Amino acid sequence: MSFSRRNFLIATGVAAASTTVLSACSSGDKGSNDNSVPSVSKAKTMNIPVGTKADSTGPAPEVPGAVKGGTIYSLDQFDMDHMDPAQIYVSTEQAITRPILRGLTGYKVDDKGGATLVGDVATDAGTMKNGGKTWTFTIKDGIKWEDGSDLSMDDVRHTVERLFASFVTEGPRYVQQWMVGGDKYKGPYDGKHLDSLEISGNTVTFNLTEPRTDFNYTLAMAGYSMVNKKKDTKEKYDKRPFALGPYKISDRQIGKSLTYVRNDHWDPKTDSIRNAYPDKFIFQFGFQPVASTDRYIADRGNDQYAMSIFNEVAAERVAQVLTNAKLKQRVLTQVDTVTYYWPINTTRIKDVKVRQAINYAWPLQQLQTIRGGAASSEMATTILSPVTPGYEKFDLYGKIQKPGGDPDKAKALLKEAGKVGQKLVIAYQQSDNAVKQAVAIKRALEAAGFQVVNQQVDKTTFYTQIGKIDNSYDLFAAGWSPDWPNGYSVFFPCWDGKNIGDGRSNYAQLNDPGVNKAIDAAAKIADVAQANKAWGEVDRQIMELAPVVPDYHSIRNWMHGSKVGNVVYDAGNTCVALCKLYAKK
Repeated sequence: MSFSRRNFLIATGVAAASTTVLSACSSGDKGSNDNSVPSVSKAKTMNIPVGTKADSTGPAPEVPGAVKGGTIYSLDQFDMDHMDPAQIYVSTEQAITRPILRGLTGYKVDDKGGATLVGDVATDAGTMKNGGKTWTFTIKDGIKWEDGSDLSMDDVRHTVERLFASFVTEGPRYVQQWMVGGDKYKGPYDGKHLDSLEISGNTVTFNLTEPRTDFNYTLAMAGYSMVNKKKDTKEKYDKRPFALGPYKISDRQIGKSLTYVRNDHWDPKTDSIRNAYPDKFIFQFGFQPVASTDRYIADRGNDQYAMSIFNEVAAERVAQVLTNAKLKQRVLTQVDTVTYYWPINTTRIKDVKVRQAINYAWPLQQLQTIRGGAASSEMATTILSPVTPGYEKFDLYGKIQKPGGDPDKAKALLKEAGKVGQKLVIAYQQSDNAVKQAVAIKRALEAAGFQVVNQQVDKTTFYTQIGKIDNSYDLFAAGWSPDWPNGYSVFFPCWDGKNIGDGRSNYAQLNDPGVNKAIDAAAKIADVAQANKAWGEVDRQIMELAPVVPDYHSIRNWMHGSKVGNVVYDAGNTCVALCKLYAKK
């Protein structure tokens, strides 16, 4: 889901009933005097159910006390790499496009951040037939693009079919892999249609190769948002998508700012998900966390109306902000489903003992301290987060007993492998905090007998760079939130050999026959408890091969200005709910 690259939502084999997600800890708009640190491992779960047709009918419930007008600003580090829906898979990109893009399904957020899966442009969350191999959605009337033209069934068909085009390399691959005939289809630009996608009147039917009882959750991902067929500019669409939501792009200065203004053709009666209180959003880029946090603390001018999608309270300011009752009132604290980790390029580091040595040497505690301590994260020893169904607690490399790393054990493994002095090229993003962590990693690995070269990679295109199969890095920072909460949406996209390729999410390029087989087998288990047990075993099986170093499970601390109202968490998209904000008078 990266800044938690990917989002989440259900359990494989469950007949679209409910899903497990973390619960919110506190809302920045309501304030809190509680100085306790939330626990990821002890976080409560809540259901994200499938809503009814009535739940899918607009308008969205009004936010108590909200007023229309004004401008909401953002203070963030970097611009978006992608805005073409088909290319969107990073959580920040999913978050920032919620006000302009709409999909067949989506998440309706309540005033506490709880979520319900509902129909977005569809009248409901879909009808499942044939055991989950067939899904049908009916499109609402009255939905219009930013130029006033109607959302057509040609647009719906084109949205799905263009996912198969060769230029689409970055987004989710579920639909492409599950559609009958999808393995041979090359997209709509040569005039051919995908036969397994059927259009009849105002309904669209998907015919899948396998039962997917969670398919309606899959379609809620921003990567499957609607695209206007007549406005499709292929690769260029990435810079200027056409809007279907309550806002549209009025100005974009790549790397500097992005401005949304109202889409006058959006009808709230068609939208049960989005409110549209501000007249304008101005997203501002180029702010390191310390700079943005200091501006939030000062709370002057337009910064009183500012919030962040990516930037959290800077590590250097965590103690100052979270122990100050007045400042903490303007912090949204949230346990997240993400696990941040460092994939090891298995095509370059082929010896499992070398990869295990990296795990033993890893300085978990030092890195946690640099990030701001226990208030910002919990140290990780597994790929699955404790709040994801299937999580099994284990620690193969003794990280909790020796959180500072075990250089002696690591060096012994390197000697066994005959690889003392092994060179490692490590890629990390350009930010002040990332630099500090890179230095700590370099010191720890060199103390264990490695030769380390650190390389900064531009943060805007970071995931594009590490997603290339011929990249020149041995180790790189990444992270993953389940696309829906179960093991499948973690292990299939990130660790199955089928997902090796440019733009795919198997960054380690792991292609182990045993792991591939275990993922396939677990995906077919209908019983939820048994499936969850199987996913825990897959996690352990992968960690024994050591293609990754788990680093931490995140605790989010988003700060905002004093005149931003209703800052709540969107559990469906793992982000601040932009369409629930308002500018206070």
